[in-house]
Amino acid sequence: MQRYFVDPEQMEEGYVTITGDDVNHIVRVMRSRVGDELICCNGRGRDVRGAIEEIGADAVRIRILEEGLPNRELPVQVTIAQGLPKGDKMELVIQKGTELGAFSFCVFTSKRTVVKLDDKKEKKRLERWQKIAKEAAEQSHRSRVPEVGSVLTWRELLETASRFHYALFAYEKEETATLRRTLSEVPPGSNVLIVIGPEGGFDETEAAEAEAAGFRSVSLGRRILRAETAPLYALSCVSYEFEQQE
Repeated sequence: MQRYFVDPEQMEEGYVTITGDDVNHIVRVMRSRVGDELICCNGRGRDVRGAIEEIGADAVRIRILEEGLPNRELPVQVTIAQGLPKGDKMELVIQKGTELGAFSFCVFTSKRTVVKLDDKKEKKRLERWQKIAKEAAEQSHRSRVPEVGSVLTWRELLETASRFHYALFAYEKEETATLRRTLSEVPPGSNVLIVIGPEGGFDETEAAEAEAAGFRSVSLGRRILRAETAPLYALSCVSYEFEQQE
């Protein structure tokens, strides 16, 4: 069943009003008609099943049939901090990371970051990345759309560690602390930051700075993963630890 995200104020008592680009998607892409059912989410935990009652030029009115649909969110809130990669790799990270349950994304630059974005390019990238997150959240039946934050400098990223219960730093030279062992210490309901480097990873100075800032270095396994593979591996480990062993 098709899923759409709406602002909380678009959900009234008994009804939902869908506006914007989603109207065109409902009418012209899905070719939906009055009586067809769909799911609406306000991004804050309220998911409802409804039936189309009225189709207008600029809005579609939905009558709510059922509240309290199953929760498909991860038991922990995982923010992926991704070193800005080349090409369209960030789009892949956001799309697949959203499907795997990421709570939010932030992008940062460090010593080995190759890509440089000016303000205009960053604005366009952020708009596109947020749209990709929304579409992936709808496809994977998420209850919320992950937020994609503005591009941070390395120093700005280090300052975020204190905002999380667990701030983890994926480092290829870590030999003892595995992600699996660290996740076993994390209780459900925690918020977790996982930092993934750009192509080329981190140097030893950055690793020391991360540790000094409160990050815990973890290994993602015996093999060296690509920049766009590492966050998806990490999210898969989180899902296995918290969802597949129930």
